[in-house]
Amino acid sequence: MYNELSIITVNYNGLEDTCALIDSIPFNDRMEVIVVDNGSITNEAVLISQRYPYVITIRSEQNLGFAGGNNLGIKAARGKYLYLINNDTIFKGEAFQALIDRLNTSGKIGMVCPKIRFAWENYPIQFAGYTPLSPITMRNRAIGFGEKDIGQYDTPHPTPYAHGAAMMVSRKALECVGMMPECYFLYYEELDWSMMFRRAGYEIWYEPASTIYHKESRSTGQDSPLRTYYLTRNRLLFVKRNVKGVKKYASYIYLIIIVGLRDMLKHIFKGRTDLLNATYRGVRDFLNSQFSILNFQFE
Repeated sequence: MYNELSIITVNYNGLEDTCALIDSIPFNDRMEVIVVDNGSITNEAVLISQRYPYVITIRSEQNLGFAGGNNLGIKAARGKYLYLINNDTIFKGEAFQALIDRLNTSGKIGMVCPKIRFAWENYPIQFAGYTPLSPITMRNRAIGFGEKDIGQYDTPHPTPYAHGAAMMVSRKALECVGMMPECYFLYYEELDWSMMFRRAGYEIWYEPASTIYHKESRSTGQDSPLRTYYLTRNRLLFVKRNVKGVKKYASYIYLIIIVGLRDMLKHIFKGRTDLLNATYRGVRDFLNSQFSILNFQFE
């Protein structure tokens, strides 16, 4: 039997943030909250279950990545609507009904995101929709990023991609599109998933009547080798899976020769050998995966 709503969040060594999120959720009897403890050093699922017995906790002994952790929660969810949110977010005010209402306005809408504001100072905007990615440079921007919220982005509209910090999907669309792609491990999963929704004929919307507040990148850090490695590798992987023809190879050249070499020179200049190595490994591992596929095909 389905609930109306399943809220799913993935925890990785983030007990304090996850508890703050749970404390901010306006619970009702038509919803469930699922926390996936994604290979934390300590079994934080047990600690969360003890503190919040009404929350469903799932423990993975290994880190399955962003997509793998969310997919584990999706498999356990019973909601008609599934709201995937980062554990370093918090709710204030209207939390999710406006998102459900937006999904119900049209069967073509498969995914919807709230307005996302940073959870510090005067709560500047992080996300009010996205602009399209350039097929060569893979660049785009989050609409409203860093701006003070004075209501300038309070009109709902379609957006080409969902934001991974907070995205609600309908079960009907999910069953058509499939799970989040797990090949990325970290970063770009939600962009690829968005492309899957769009290829299946669904729209993605931004709904500002609901707002969530995001503390941003506490698990990986803003300037860490882990983040650098996966952003470097996964940009190329995203191109492979979503760009076709000549534009694909033009993008490879741009990202490897121009962006990759530029970033490595920048890290050398700043003395960041850790980021230099992470960038190099990101490019190398992507290329190695492509050559191994080619070798397999010609054997």
